Amino acid sequence: MLLLEVISGETLPKPDRGKMRFHKIANVNKALDFIASKGVKLVSIGAEEIVDGNLKMTLGMIWTIILRFAIQDISVEEMTAKEGLLLWCQRKTAPYKNVNVQNFHLSFKDGLAFCALIHRHRPDLIDYSKLSKDNPLENLNTAFDVAEKYLDIPRMLDPDDLINTPKPDERAIMTYVSCYYHAFQGAQQAETAANRICKVLKVNQENERLMEEYERLASDLLDWIRRTMPWLNSRQTDNSLAGCQKKLEDYRTYRRKHKPPRVEQKAKLETNFNTLQTKLRLSNRPAYMPTEGKMVSDIAGAWKGLEIAEKAFEEWLLSEMMRLERLEYLAQKFKHKADIHEDWTRGKEEMLQSQDFRQCKLNDIKALKKKHEAFESDLAAHQDRVEQIAAIAQELKYHNTDETITYHIVVLSVAAHGPPTTTTKRRHRHTSCSFHTFYMDSPHTELNRKWSDVRQLVPQRDGTLAAELRKQQNNENLRRQFAEKANAVGPWIERQMDAVTAIGMGLQGSLEDQLHRLKEYEAGVYAYKPHIEELERIHQAVQEGMIFENRYSQYTMETLRVGWEQLLTSINRTINEVENQILTRDSKGITQEQLTEFRASFNHFDKNRTGRLAPEELKSCLVSLGYSIGKDRQGELDFQRILAVVDPNNTGYVSFDAFLDFMTRESTDTDTAEQVIDSFRILAGDKPYITADELRRELPPDQAEYCVARMPPYRGPGAPPHALDYMAFSTALYGETDL
Repeated sequence: MLLLEVISGETLPKPDRGKMRFHKIANVNKALDFIASKGVKLVSIGAEEIVDGNLKMTLGMIWTIILRFAIQDISVEEMTAKEGLLLWCQRKTAPYKNVNVQNFHLSFKDGLAFCALIHRHRPDLIDYSKLSKDNPLENLNTAFDVAEKYLDIPRMLDPDDLINTPKPDERAIMTYVSCYYHAFQGAQQAETAANRICKVLKVNQENERLMEEYERLASDLLDWIRRTMPWLNSRQTDNSLAGCQKKLEDYRTYRRKHKPPRVEQKAKLETNFNTLQTKLRLSNRPAYMPTEGKMVSDIAGAWKGLEIAEKAFEEWLLSEMMRLERLEYLAQKFKHKADIHEDWTRGKEEMLQSQDFRQCKLNDIKALKKKHEAFESDLAAHQDRVEQIAAIAQELKYHNTDETITYHIVVLSVAAHGPPTTTTKRRHRHTSCSFHTFYMDSPHTELNRKWSDVRQLVPQRDGTLAAELRKQQNNENLRRQFAEKANAVGPWIERQMDAVTAIGMGLQGSLEDQLHRLKEYEAGVYAYKPHIEELERIHQAVQEGMIFENRYSQYTMETLRVGWEQLLTSINRTINEVENQILTRDSKGITQEQLTEFRASFNHFDKNRTGRLAPEELKSCLVSLGYSIGKDRQGELDFQRILAVVDPNNTGYVSFDAFLDFMTRESTDTDTAEQVIDSFRILAGDKPYITADELRRELPPDQAEYCVARMPPYRGPGAPPHALDYMAFSTALYGETDL
């Protein structure tokens, strides 16, 4: 009982006086009851066996006492006592050469581990550099002597036994090492402080990584949008149908290969931003403000501009193709009519300027005059044809299609606007006899030529009509194929959007259930992608067929693309929101019932099902949950302070994550700047500054260098060169500065 009082620091019941067996049994039972009251289960250990001198039972009880009161209280990162003590040894001896603590028997056999533990905490007691792995007996004696003389640790172990035993007793070494742990408990305070600092720095390093990744992704995405916009806004073509079709093919490649990775990048950007803001709130850090021009709203605006430019570009391309197709048709029509007119006018000018009438007699002249009047009538009949050709030529000239057409325009304009006048008739009254002879002598040849032309044109016309029929039938089939596929894909996308929205509103099960279902939807959506790709192939054939309307479906490829991108973005955003809610719930320790109550109130005031509340909706929601917000000026000031917390970026709305964090903000034990300053003060030995050597000795290498690189110099009096200001550094971690 005296042993228990010494080792536990507590007072036990008064022992029974007397030396008889039942007195001894009663006293041992009191000791065993005390041990049991400390939560220690005693299996097969009875007072009678202890009193009767059962060595095995007695040693078992002593080990149980040691384990409970000397070892069990050792706590390192929530591990068991044995694991915690082993981890403590590993951390303390990690920098030392020839020391590798993996257990409590062979790892301590050469004595270097004991010496390393002493040197780590009291480097003035042992010169570790002079020790050798080849002298285990000397190492053990050195450690045990120093521990006994300077640390008040009794010499519990025999060096010879440790060396000569193949596997030293684990429990004995654990007991002895636990004495080191308790002897250095003052130094343990510094380790606790170092652990707190490490925890804070890890959070800060992770937050910085997310900030840097957000800035990088935002810059890359915005740069890509800036590079893409001039191409989408360009309206330059080579004025040919082939060139326009190549531009359309480039646009399809852009939609199929270049844009989808950017859609994923934008979703990752939003996910990182939301996760970062949640982690900053949970770690009591100020909200992250991206650099100017890289806010989420800036990226959303740039993305919206990109989508508008895409739509306008595709519409322009299709209208340009329609225009060029019509111009091609007009050019062919112009050539056909112009060739006919050229054939008709060939030789007419020579005939009209001929002087052969001078050799004709009166009757011949009368005949020539009648024929010339007939020619004039024929010329008047050609006037409408010439004007039609000139109108086509003018339209082609307006679109600046070809220089050769300009030449025809000049010729035809003269013909169209210069009909025969009296002067003209008088000038050309006399025509050549040779023309008369041709006109009169070759009607049979002309008829045969025309008849041959007609016979050739008939099958050509049949072929043209048949080709056009096949084309229209193929176009109709394409319309039906696209409509059949689109009418299946469109409603499928809408159903998935509704399901994801319902999950995001927190209407279905626990957060883990919601996350599991969202992951299933995500996998299903990616598995559905081949249907979108098949629809894109059909749409390409539709565009190549110059089909611009489809009465069989209300869906267009553009609306389906937008819907698909919105579905992917919605799933990623909702998964991120649920993960952040789980993070908040676990760190704040709120129950599922509380979470359900918060979600129900939030949803009630989210009338439009947008997943966010406007300021007035937030105020009503808070009041419904019992939050007191006065209607006077003070109440308005209080509400503005709340808005500054839940909407630090002044977006004009509040997400459920921010609302949940605000409602649970008081229920968690977060680190503060004062706590970090106190931890640094312990490492610095109560000095107002700390040195790089002290940081490197107490902190892991990466975090020590992180502090050294970021801590400002200490400006106070009496500081050595290169002293660091841990107070300013700690304040900055929780303040507005960007570390």
